[in-house]
Amino acid sequence: MFTGIIQGMGQVGAVDRSGSETRFTLRPGFALADYALGESIAVNGVCLTVETFGQGWFTAYASAETLSVTNLGSLRVSSTVNLERALALGDRLGGHIVSGHVDCLAEVLSIRQAGQSRVYRLGFPGEFAAQVIPKGSVALDGISLTVNDCGRDYLEVNIIPATQRETTISGWAPGRRVNMETDVIGKYVQRMLAPWHDGPTRPEPSKITPDFLKEHGF
Repeated sequence: MFTGIIQGMGQVGAVDRSGSETRFTLRPGFALADYALGESIAVNGVCLTVETFGQGWFTAYASAETLSVTNLGSLRVSSTVNLERALALGDRLGGHIVSGHVDCLAEVLSIRQAGQSRVYRLGFPGEFAAQVIPKGSVALDGISLTVNDCGRDYLEVNIIPATQRETTISGWAPGRRVNMETDVIGKYVQRMLAPWHDGPTRPEPSKITPDFLKEHGF
């Protein structure tokens, strides 16, 4: 579990591909020394497991499934990534609850200046629209952001100078595809309410009717 507060950026040191799978060597650009084998680190918002590590580097494996739904497959040697270690009990929850399980890829459509901030508009698959609400939370490449505006297949976020400096957002341009994770609470609420809405998950009408009750002595 993560918060979407990026601890720092890092670089890809090596990309070892094996069929449809990849093992990355990653070099954090900040102090990160007390690794533990098997711990979770979010790379561009994707929860990966530390396999091996050394002074200033660690390796993590990405399966075919992970590569198919995220932008990790586009990483090359020297690519810059956002890094965040898993949340520890007692830490401040500065962003929002982020699972590190990417829902889809969003595409940067436009960027405009708004004072010292920049407003980014991103398009995403329309089936995720119900999980994106104004002033709600979204994680883009692992960064916890507030949705300023949204529609059926787009959202806008306002990026302050500090976030521009400390994350990969400064390198985003129209056409860039980024990992998008919607708010986990919204997903659970939508799932729980699904049976009460029209659609394939709507429950069948109850077989308990007044006639049924009379027939059975009630």
